[in-house]
Amino acid sequence: MSHSALRTMKSLLCAALGAGLMLASAPSLAQQVLRVSAIPDEAPTELQRKFKPLGEYLEKKLGMKVEFTPVTDYAASVEGLINKKLDMVWFGGFTFVQAKERSKGQVVPLVQRAEDEKFRSVFITTTKDINKLEDLKGRTLSFGSESSTSGHLMPRSFLLAAKIDPDSDLKRVAYSGAHDATVAAVAGGKVDAGALNISVWEKLVGEKKVDTHAVRVFYTTPGYYDYNWTVRADMAPELKKKISDAFLALSADNAEGKAILDLQRASKFIPTKAENYAAIEAAAKNAGLLKK
Repeated sequence: MSHSALRTMKSLLCAALGAGLMLASAPSLAQQVLRVSAIPDEAPTELQRKFKPLGEYLEKKLGMKVEFTPVTDYAASVEGLINKKLDMVWFGGFTFVQAKERSKGQVVPLVQRAEDEKFRSVFITTTKDINKLEDLKGRTLSFGSESSTSGHLMPRSFLLAAKIDPDSDLKRVAYSGAHDATVAAVAGGKVDAGALNISVWEKLVGEKKVDTHAVRVFYTTPGYYDYNWTVRADMAPELKKKISDAFLALSADNAEGKAILDLQRASKFIPTKAENYAAIEAAAKNAGLLKK
């Protein structure tokens, strides 16, 4: 074989090896779109409105397209992440525990709002003689979604702690599907009382979308860990870090950060970990909502 032919073969071999190395490193560069969703604990239009500026901010920080895909129910948010149709989801504490169990630990909570370290639920009513949890016996009550932490699991666990079994001591239990729908059910007289997350309640009161002369809070729960942004465990470590850093960099000291944080009803974001949700997992098992 001539020297020129050898040189040609060497060049082709080097090119092939170079292409192979490029392909080997491709997975870390392959993800061009971050597919994001959230549990539908509020109306779809409200979720889209809340996410839009956050999505635009993440696009700038990550250097990739960020797409928000609404889901029909809480279970769909869990399945979407586990089945790799979604990359990141805004979960409630209970939905995170469900995703962790369904995926056998293959999901990672990255960040939560500072407010989610001691989140609370409120019980509301229009009935004058309902003033404590015990007064709910023989009454009708609406929770939110069955998979909601703050709209069902934790309110149920506090009722059980007060020796009230919703399924036997109450006249009827309803599930509205979302926190704002619970307020509407109580205000409209469809149920005697309702349980929802304190953040949505305060937002509706602040926006004057609820008549506080008619609908009032009669019980506020102790604090518990709740919402977080969760990703799949198989996400590239550098992307996980970029996402965490982007959330942690949000600050109310600048206009963009303040606008995003206000929409997320957050003072700031902080790191979180799976261990924070052990109490939620225990409460779900005690309430018979998760296999023991």
